[in-house]
Amino acid sequence: MRHIIHLDMDAFFAAVEQLDFPHMRGKPVIVGGAPNERGVVSTCSYEARKFGVRSAMSLTEAYQRCPGGIFVAGRGFRYREISRQVFAIMSEYSPLFEPVSIDEAFLDVTASLKLFGTAPQIAETIQKRVREELQLSCSLGVAPNKFLAKLASDLKKPGGIVVIAKEDAKALLAPLPIAKIWGVGEKTAQKFHRVGILTIGDLQKSDPHTLARRFGSHGPHLWHLAQGEDDRPVERYDSVKSIGHEHTFEQDLADQGAIKATLLALSAKVGRRLRQQGYKARVIHLKLRYLDFSTYSRQLTLGTGTDFDGDIFGAAEKLFDTHFDGRPVRLVGVSAHQLTPRGQCPEQLDLFTPLSGKKRQLASVMDKIKDRHGEKSITYGLVTEHEEV
Repeated sequence: MRHIIHLDMDAFFAAVEQLDFPHMRGKPVIVGGAPNERGVVSTCSYEARKFGVRSAMSLTEAYQRCPGGIFVAGRGFRYREISRQVFAIMSEYSPLFEPVSIDEAFLDVTASLKLFGTAPQIAETIQKRVREELQLSCSLGVAPNKFLAKLASDLKKPGGIVVIAKEDAKALLAPLPIAKIWGVGEKTAQKFHRVGILTIGDLQKSDPHTLARRFGSHGPHLWHLAQGEDDRPVERYDSVKSIGHEHTFEQDLADQGAIKATLLALSAKVGRRLRQQGYKARVIHLKLRYLDFSTYSRQLTLGTGTDFDGDIFGAAEKLFDTHFDGRPVRLVGVSAHQLTPRGQCPEQLDLFTPLSGKKRQLASVMDKIKDRHGEKSITYGLVTEHEEV
């Protein structure tokens, strides 16, 4: 039997702000921006949650619910710094370590028990070290698989440790709402509700073949999770998995030219980070969030890996032209996935002109200018079909 630990930092961004700025401690802290901005809440402290503030809520609504809250823009560099320290502690107890996001990760300690004690004891040690060395709180779940471990870490927040034994899993899962299953969002939960499946127990008693007809291959997968079954391994994390940037507009935009100009700027940021970190990407994702907060993500697989801004923008623009439905857009994002070290991903050569070399030279010149004079010192201009070059 495997022994999996899932760690989830408690109100991470807000907790780091309270750590660094003592006057915020014990007060409602809301990370995401000023209340008059058009962004959303990234994280909020437990003091703010008492007012009904939650992640992904608009900053305007958060202010209406908690006008006395302390609103901060957030400091990504600081959160990443603390995240690396948390993950360094975890990785001391097993090489099978898989970050899920900046504030949560899995650890397979099956082969570490003789060195460090039982899985619950290892979880207690990690929690104690995070508290004493970093002055931050985390919650941990211990279970025989990833799904149960992630579920367990959420059952006794903040600062809890919950152990789920294999023989207790089904009974513990049964009364929980269907949305507690990893991978069941609001829309999927609504589909289950329409067919009378409200709890995980309801799903446990369902027929997997019927689920396959109604929900496709996702249905049987969720049925297995409802039984407490999950054979996905903790994948050793050795490199960056994706690089991306997003932008929230001050006003909802339906003008395609303005949206594409933003996509170009985001693509340039993604390309620069790929080159800085020595990666090329095979898959480009486009994210669109409309004025009603409905969010769509689409992807395009390239013929070969790239770290060129123009290639990234070309893919993002193609996805936008294909999927944009004309409604005003609130947020756009561009991200690169399936990353490969540059040396392992040879460039595709042009048969007639040294195009690849010219693109590499242009990228190098622009990177040097930005290194010396700042990120805004040079940028691209987008020429539309209505403009003359």
